Amino acid sequence: MKYAFFPGCVLRGAASEAFLATVKVTEALGIELVEIPNWTCCGASHLQDVDEITALAINARNLAIAETMGLPLMTVCNTCTLQLRRAKETLAQDAKLKAKVNAIFAKSGYEYRGTVEITHLLWVLASNPQLLAGKVVKPLTGVKVAGYYGCHLLRPPTIMNYEDCLHPQSLEKIIGLLGAEAVDFEFKLKCCGFHAFWTAEKDVLKVTGQTVDSAAKAGAEMVVTPCPLCQMQLDMYQPEGREAAKTQADLPILHLPQLIGLALGMRKDELGIQRHVSAAEKVRG
Repeated sequence: MKYAFFPGCVLRGAASEAFLATVKVTEALGIELVEIPNWTCCGASHLQDVDEITALAINARNLAIAETMGLPLMTVCNTCTLQLRRAKETLAQDAKLKAKVNAIFAKSGYEYRGTVEITHLLWVLASNPQLLAGKVVKPLTGVKVAGYYGCHLLRPPTIMNYEDCLHPQSLEKIIGLLGAEAVDFEFKLKCCGFHAFWTAEKDVLKVTGQTVDSAAKAGAEMVVTPCPLCQMQLDMYQPEGREAAKTQADLPILHLPQLIGLALGMRKDELGIQRHVSAAEKVRG
């Protein structure tokens, strides 16, 4: 199983531990990742609000490079997945816009055709549970894990379209395959607020605190998310979130590949868990 890998700017920067864990886990599972050369940040929904054409062009170029590799594209970021799939959907509906976008980056030598498949690590694993078969050497037996989807991997459903956006089960499926107990909680589908932090800081911090509190009240001892932006928001701003939401909840927030790595027998330091801000010492392993 081989993919053109789009790490995105967060994995190559602030969440480098997610990159580390992704590489280690996919290698252990027999998934070959070939990083897309000269990729560009997807715009993270901010650029799209300022200059839609430029946003389409940079994402079409990323996809065009993947097309030359002859491989499906995989990300481990909900927002990257959404922006790439949104660009593909938009350009599929407007031939003139597609031509205009191609003209923008024509000098780069690439041409976007619209043929590449775009997927996410969570979807790959949920659709291919056999990848984990026989690899879980340290089952997370008795560990109660709250799976936090956030919003960008599920909505809008016409573009993301992997599972029921109101009743997703992919995270719960993976958590179960790792031997842990999946904990349902009220805030698992709500937006983490990452993209609104600078314009609505007080509201976002309150949501951060409420999300962690919701998981803690449901009995979870940790939260896992398939999105590095969600992980950063719930981990880095958890102390301020506690104050804003007036809660005492204090939970570790793991990237999905980190949780998988623990069940594969990898050490916490191998997976970069020591880089986390909140409650890293509470993670078993």
